Amino acid sequence: MAITKAVIAAAGLGTRFLPATKAVPKEMLPLLDRPILQHVVEEAVNSGITDIILVIRRGSHAITDYFDSAPELERTLEATGKLHYLEEVRRVSQLANFAFVRQGADLPYGNGSPLLAARPFISKDEIFVYMFGDDVIDANPPGMRQVMDAYERYQPAAAMAAYEVPWEETHLYGCIKLKEGTEAPEIENLIEKPEPGQAPSNLIQIGRFVIPYEVIDILDKRELGKGGELWMADAMLALARRKRVVAQPLKGTWYTTGDPLRLLQTFIALALKDDHLGPPLREYLKGLRL
Repeated sequence: MAITKAVIAAAGLGTRFLPATKAVPKEMLPLLDRPILQHVVEEAVNSGITDIILVIRRGSHAITDYFDSAPELERTLEATGKLHYLEEVRRVSQLANFAFVRQGADLPYGNGSPLLAARPFISKDEIFVYMFGDDVIDANPPGMRQVMDAYERYQPAAAMAAYEVPWEETHLYGCIKLKEGTEAPEIENLIEKPEPGQAPSNLIQIGRFVIPYEVIDILDKRELGKGGELWMADAMLALARRKRVVAQPLKGTWYTTGDPLRLLQTFIALALKDDHLGPPLREYLKGLRL
C-alpha cells in the first residue's frame, strides 16, 4: 500500500530568531520566494504525499492562512490582471489535503511531541511520514522519497534519513551507529547530541522518517532524554532494539535553518542555484570587499 500521509512539525518556538518569531512562526520565515515550510511541503508532495497534517503552536495563524484559500486576494489579483501571482496563490492551497492540529502546552518540549499531538489523525495500522518543518533538502529524487524508497526496498519496521556532517559538529545532532555485515543500513545505536569526542560516527539523523503507529506509543511513555526533552532519536532507538530500523544516507544536500546564520547560508546556497537570482547575486558577492 502506498504511503500518502505526512505529519510535519511546525510547532517550534523559534527562540533563536526572536524577536521576529514572537509574531511569525520560524517555519514561515522566507527562503527565496516562499516560506521555509513550503519547501518541506513541496518535498512531501513531490514524494507522493497527498494528505498533510501540520502540527502548529498556539497563535500560528500565519501557517493556517497561508495554506488555506484566499478568495479576496484571488479576486483582487484576477481583477488587476496579475494572473501569474493568482496561479501561484491558488497552487499553494491545492498542494495537498491539509489538516492543522495545535500542539498543546501539556506536551513535553522536544521533536517527538508533534507526533503525540497528531495522534488522532493516524490509524493504528498506518505507515506514515514524519518531517521536521525546518529541515530543507535539495535532492533529486526528493529526500523524503529516498527514505520511502529505502522503506519499500528493505521492508523494515521504520526508516529514517541520514547525512554525514563534519566530526566537530556531531555534538549538535543525533548520531547513528550502523550494524556491520548487513545489506540494509540498519541502526545499531543512536545517540542524541553526544558529548564531544563520543559520537559513534559522523552520520546523523535528519528530520525525515517513515514510521508505524508504534513510534507514537513509544513516545507516549513520556520518557524524556537529553535536556529533559522528548526526542525522536530515543524513540527510534527503542524501536530498533526490537525491530529492524534503517537509516538511509541521503544523496543531495541537507540544510538546517534552525538559527539565523544557517538560514542565511541556506538562502545564499539556494539563491546561487536559482536561474534568475543566481547570476546577479554571484556578481554582487564578487564585488564585496570581504
